[in-house]
Amino acid sequence: MIAFIDDHRGAHGVEPICKVLPIAPSTYHAHVAKRRDPAKRSARARQDVALKIEVRRVFDQNFSVYGVRKVWRQLKREGFDVARCTVSRLMRDMGLQGVIRGKSVKTTISDKAAPCPLDHVNRQFKGKRSSAALLIGA
Repeated sequence: MIAFIDDHRGAHGVEPICKVLPIAPSTYHAHVAKRRDPAKRSARARQDVALKIEVRRVFDQNFSVYGVRKVWRQLKREGFDVARCTVSRLMRDMGLQGVIRGKSVKTTISDKAAPCPLDHVNRQFKGKRSSAALLIGA
């Protein structure tokens, strides 16, 4: 919504747009002020910006295979006092994921109720009767 207000504030103004949208004008102005001056952000937001750089660096230095636990441990070895859940949240926000061992994830599950596709090769599933089958009387 903030981006929408930014795009249309020149034509309509902030307050009239906020009357239509479910957002208070003070919320919009607070967001813009935090975007202009990073010192007005919360302590967590400021710490996250600094930690994201370090998490990305550790992840890239280790061939992009480290998961949350190994990135967290490497940061602890380097002297960063950070919680593992924080590293997990930051890696999730940045779209980073370590390599997963074992079976690959199944992305497609077949529908047993769906009809089978038609035979495009026109195979003949009839075999010739053998002489042994004639003797038995089949």
